[in-house]
This record gives sequence, structure tokens and C-alpha cells, in this order.
Amino acid sequence: MHQKILILDFGSQYTQLIARRVREANVYCELHPYDVSSEFIKEFSPKGIILSGGPASVTEDETPRAPQIVFELNIPVLGICYGMQTMAAQLGGSVENAVVREFGYAEIQTTQTGALFQEIKDRTSAAGNNVLDVWMSHGDKVVALPAGFQVMAFNAATPIVAMADDRRKFYGIQFHPEVTHTLQGKAILERFVHDICGVGRDWNMPDYVDEAIGRIRAAVGKDQVILGLSGGVDSSVAAALIHRAIGDQLTCVFVDNGLLRANEAKQVMETFASNLTVKVIHIDASRDFYRNLKGVSDPETKRKIIGREFVEVFQRESAKISDAKWLAQGTIYPDVIESAGGKTKKAHTIKSHHNVGGLPETLHLKLLEPLRELFKDEVRELGLALGLSREMVFRHPFPGPGLGVRILGEVSTNTPASKTGGSNLYRRIATFRLVRKDIAGLCSVFARQVGGCDG
Repeated sequence: MHQKILILDFGSQYTQLIARRVREANVYCELHPYDVSSEFIKEFSPKGIILSGGPASVTEDETPRAPQIVFELNIPVLGICYGMQTMAAQLGGSVENAVVREFGYAEIQTTQTGALFQEIKDRTSAAGNNVLDVWMSHGDKVVALPAGFQVMAFNAATPIVAMADDRRKFYGIQFHPEVTHTLQGKAILERFVHDICGVGRDWNMPDYVDEAIGRIRAAVGKDQVILGLSGGVDSSVAAALIHRAIGDQLTCVFVDNGLLRANEAKQVMETFASNLTVKVIHIDASRDFYRNLKGVSDPETKRKIIGREFVEVFQRESAKISDAKWLAQGTIYPDVIESAGGKTKKAHTIKSHHNVGGLPETLHLKLLEPLRELFKDEVRELGLALGLSREMVFRHPFPGPGLGVRILGEVSTNTPASKTGGSNLYRRIATFRLVRKDIAGLCSVFARQVGGCDG
């Protein structure tokens, strides 16, 4: 059993980063909606709680609030941005719309109050105060402290940048420590989870290998498993992990959908032959995918068609493995979050995901997702711990829908799909690359001008 940190999500664009930073500190954490029940929080039994930022304003009616039990469990709590504001409001302080709103880089000075910032600094001011370079993203600010709190940091625009109640171990910070622009953000989060919450460093991928293997064996038993292998990092690591757990009970099915990079199919088969002794069935289904995508230009529609066709291919192949009981997928934590189909239902749906959404009943297989709780960087670490080559683990990602959703408009071909890796869609690909470059340039300009906002 790992000691755990609970992160309550109020909808910030940065919430996933909080979880990643905590995991990088070798501490297990989970991300859940802000309005989970008191019973859930008690059962989760966290060693500390982090309240994320969010796009709402505490000053409005019917805005998100943390469950009151958060402040009654006698455990440390860290509020970030909106999390600080709702903490202040719920504990008797005051929050108002700020006259000066801060979006982007800011310089703050810390006081001698609060264990969270002790001996953490970027430099010292002329007045002798420690100075931190941080990233702000807020339109409201705390203007009156709750009882028991003291100011922990300030600047000219925001007199209460951070607040602390060391007795109860409650801390609120207006800036975002999870982003790299806050130079000491990692040190601040590590101070909270290790020193204040008292959590050790018991979360790492080499140890996770044995945990995951134990869970896979307990779930699968003597059953046969079929895995949808894309050749990407996630499905490759999932295949290696499951194979380590159950050996020849695993059969991988690699589907060439005709929407892969040049020579992709050949490279995938060669890579697995040289790195893993896993059974792999190679299916060239490119013509079926082209037929179903004919005349379709909407990216989300194409994504769903591709996902449905994958399921149909697996259904045909699993029928040939008479005793297959499980379908394994390389689903990872961000897949679940981005599809708003998992634990953090407050996330806005960015896109549907080909690995998320359950299985049709006609497939007659149970779902096995051994990477479902891991971030991409953890999946890569797990792959190395399993002995996979760096070339395989750090290959450029290429999601299942492939060029199908990256080509503008209808997917069409001038030449038949080759047996070594899909179709020659050169004209469409060239157009996509040009547009992608333009969009990247616009995003860069926008980021420099606006500096980001929380939500």
C-alpha cells in the first residue's frame, strides 16, 4: 500500500501537471473531481490534499467548493490558485476581483512565515527578503486572511500571494508551482509532500513492475489475452509487461490500417522480433479502413470510424483464438482524462480516444489496461525497467488513428497500400506539414502575448 496524495480538480489546464510533478517526487497521487463525496475521501485515506486551480471565480454564486471534510481530517492541505481562493473563502477569509490581474511571469517576496517556503529562494532582495520567480494566472485575489493564517509571500499587485497556517498545516499559494516557469516549483511541491505531509519516496517504476505483474496474474489467471499492438510506446510497454506476467498466454495483433508512417509496419515487426519474444499476428486491413473512411472529412468522425474498425478486426482475430478472454490495451492516464471518461469528470472533453470508452458486448472479451494509471513519462520509465531498448521506448509517438486524423479533409490514395507500411499520401501529408507549421507559429505568438490563463 502506497502513501497517497489526493488532488482535487477544479478544472485548471495545469491540473495534470500537478499530478505529474508529485509522481516525479516518487509519491503516488490520484486526480479526482473536486466534488467527490466525503466517504470517498475518507476511504482514499490521503496523507495530504492538493486543491488545484480552475477557471471559476470564488466571488460568484454557485462556484466550486472543496468538500468541507478536507479541512476536518487533520491532514495537510495545499491550495493552488483557485484552490487557495476557495480555501480562504471557506475558512472565513475574503476574496475579491483584482484590479491588477497577473498572467505570466511575476516576482514575489517571501516572509519568514510558513514551513512551505523555508530556505527556498531564487535570490535575495535589497530588503533582505527571499525572492521567487513564479508563474501567475489569476483575476481574483485573497484580500483578508482566515483566522489562524499569516502572509507567506507578497508582491506589489497581490499583497497576499501566499498564506500559511502552520498549526493546521494549511497552505495557499496564488501562483502555479507545477509549471516550469516557477523555477522553484519542484522544490515547493517536494517540501509539501515529503516534509509537511511526511510521505516517503515509495513510488517508482522498477518497483511498480512487480506490483503490476501481480495484479495482471491475479486478474487473468490461466486465460488467454489478445493485445492490440500499434507499435507505439504505450502498447509496446503494455505488451512487454503482460508478457512478463503471463508469457505465451499473450497474443498480440498488429493491424496495418494503411494510415501509418512510411515503412511503419515493417519496422514494428522487426523491432518486436529483436526486442521481445512475443507472439505477433500481422493483419493488413488497410483496404477496409480506406473503404470506411471514403468521403469523410471531419476529424472526430474519422477517429470514431477508425476505432470501430479496429474493434471489428480484433473481433475477427479473437474468434480465431478460441480461449481468449481478455483484450489488452495501452490506455494511459491522460487518455482517460482527455476523454473525460474517467476519474476527473470536470475536465473538458478535448477529443474522444481510441483506447477509451469500453468494449462492445459482441466482442465477448474483458478489458485489461495495465498502464491506465500511468503518465507517458512513467510508461517510458517502466519500459526501461522492463529491459526495452531506448530506441523502442523513446520513439516518436504516433497514435492509433495515425494520418487518418492528421490529414486535412478526406483520406484518399493515389496508389494502393503497400505491404510495408500503409499508403503513399504524400500530397496530403505535405499540405498537413505546412499548415501544422503555421499553427505552431501562431500558438507561439499567442503564448508570448497572453502568457496563459488558468482555464
